[in-house]
Amino acid sequence: MVAVLEIQGLRKTYRRRWGAARPALDGFDMLVESGQVHGFLGPNGSGKTTTLRTLLGLVRPNAGRMRILGHELPDGLPKVARRVGAIVESPQFFGNFTGRRTLKLLATAGGVPRKRISEVLELVGLRDRAGERVKTYSLGMKQRLAVASALLKSPELLILDEPANGLDPAGIREMRDMMRGLADGGVTVVLSSHILNEVQLICDSVTIISRGRRVAAGPVSQVIAAQDQGEWRVRVADHQRAAGIIAKSGLEVAVHDDHFVVSKLADPAWLSRELAANEMWVAELTPLTPDLESVFLELTGTAPEQGHHRQVDESVVVGAGGGQA
Repeated sequence: MVAVLEIQGLRKTYRRRWGAARPALDGFDMLVESGQVHGFLGPNGSGKTTTLRTLLGLVRPNAGRMRILGHELPDGLPKVARRVGAIVESPQFFGNFTGRRTLKLLATAGGVPRKRISEVLELVGLRDRAGERVKTYSLGMKQRLAVASALLKSPELLILDEPANGLDPAGIREMRDMMRGLADGGVTVVLSSHILNEVQLICDSVTIISRGRRVAAGPVSQVIAAQDQGEWRVRVADHQRAAGIIAKSGLEVAVHDDHFVVSKLADPAWLSRELAANEMWVAELTPLTPDLESVFLELTGTAPEQGHHRQVDESVVVGAGGGQA
């Protein structure tokens, strides 16, 4: 597939008046392919916003290469500006302007046909509220207006930073459907969000950043599968005794109040047979498949302290063939 966005070895250090310089990006890499919804994830302070601002020419990097739609940045930014729509952080609007007038102003400045205004208002669900002043809008409505402004140019690449901020569940679903529809129509969407269950539902692929470095990248399902430790929750009448029996086999076992969790279990039928041989009958044997949230917390080092969690030091990059590097 064609790469729409490429970042290689991006570095950015912020100088401080006092104290040591702070690296915001430390050799960061990212690849986004055409027609995908790509999730860009990271905890606060990880370098996400710096990356997006650097791509849009708002921050000058110290080192590294960037390409958007085949053009080297920052020199090629004027050539691709009309093909890219973006909202980064919280955009500000004139409170006394209506939503429609706001978009008219932006359309005029960008040379966008007026008919496009009604199209984007319909697309983001603001058609019936377009005549009201922006200062009366809720946070969610302002987010919709921001997305509408990013869509005015009918971009080939759409970069959205927390587009679901302030939306209710119905609004989040509408935003999800809109992004999926855009991708199905050939638009590439880069989505930064803290709502990880939504990212898992909508995104084709993800890049996870932590402390300025990439810690995972690839198709969502494969990034999750790469962190699957083969954990199973087991309930029996005497789980303490059962855990001791299974632990003797060399498997990692974590004992909880009313169950135990066994890791790296390749054959759950073996566990049932082993306990049955000791006259212990399994009441529950449930696979604990990770989701994107648990993988994110683990990879970024923000997971709660538990015995079976581990710190990940190397980047997990999953390709189309399921390989890992």
